[in-house]
Amino acid sequence: MDAQERVTALAGRLVESGEETGMQVAAYLAGELVVDVCAGLADQAAGRTVDQHTLFHSWSAGKGQLSTAVHVAAERGLVRYDAPIAGYWPEFAARGKQDVTVAQVLTHSAGIPQAPAGLAAADLAEWHGMCRRIADLPLRWKPGTATGYHALTFGFVLGEVLRRVTGRPVSQVLREDVAEPLGIADGLFFGVPVEQLHRVARLEDGNWAETIARRPAESLFFAAAPAPVQPSPELGNRPAYLAADIPCAGTMTARAAARMYSALIGEVDGVRLISPERANRIAEVATADVDRVLGVPVPKGLGYFLGLPETGPSAGAFGCKGSGGSVAFADPARGFAFAFTHNRLAAPPSDCAVEIAQEVREALRLDG
Repeated sequence: MDAQERVTALAGRLVESGEETGMQVAAYLAGELVVDVCAGLADQAAGRTVDQHTLFHSWSAGKGQLSTAVHVAAERGLVRYDAPIAGYWPEFAARGKQDVTVAQVLTHSAGIPQAPAGLAAADLAEWHGMCRRIADLPLRWKPGTATGYHALTFGFVLGEVLRRVTGRPVSQVLREDVAEPLGIADGLFFGVPVEQLHRVARLEDGNWAETIARRPAESLFFAAAPAPVQPSPELGNRPAYLAADIPCAGTMTARAAARMYSALIGEVDGVRLISPERANRIAEVATADVDRVLGVPVPKGLGYFLGLPETGPSAGAFGCKGSGGSVAFADPARGFAFAFTHNRLAAPPSDCAVEIAQEVREALRLDG
């Protein structure tokens, strides 16, 4: 049984058991698509099945798309990692943030993990208003001295830097500089065009809400992502939210996400997004300290998490995982890229992503 058959069989079992509702799995090896599996329902009520064109809102897995856009801009000389954000966006210097660098935002060590006070879901669609409020945030710690997941601010800060240096909205930068060269402009989005919303799978709750509810209400976790903007099916199914440019989250197909990661570590049909030297740099550990928001040690590189459970034994693998379980990553040592998207939001141990990624690696004989 080859890899496609093995993963198809596993996906079928997961859907039949009720562990998953709808899902996609894609993997690239040495720049070639070797697994491309769809299973289950994108919308149970409508009976709509998942196919390769189904889009899944994958929450913070979209941070990988934004980080990639930043690295492409750096490759073109538009952004420097050691440059202060305020050099591109002068208003950001307010309240002591004048020395915060691009690298510190990429590694979640900038010191502004908290969202603006009184944030409502509708505020996320107001780009300039969000940027004004974030520019006025005070520091929670001296930049570079600690790390804590910048759940919302990561997206708006880096997105505004890209807007300032390119003159284009971040969604346009993603499309023109990352997706179009790879032929996946219909599969990677921040804001989903209104005419494409019919392709988006409908999210459901597994055990995600129950898991998040166990966190202390006064924790920094809820300062970083307050209740009105916490990932949930209610929020993620709103057309206005899906259509808004919110680059701390993303909507994607697994095939497009895996192709993007593959093009970070090698050529895909003649396209490579960044140089081998830059690819090596972004996979280096920048910090492995305890994350003040997540409460556990989290190794991070420049914009991606390192050593995610889904990546298996490869220490150099890098990627981003979204609330509820969607994940995408690259494994440079193996020339391997993987993505899993789904619509049933679950947290470990009910999260199937690790099992699926392991099955793909074993089927491709990558763990031997």
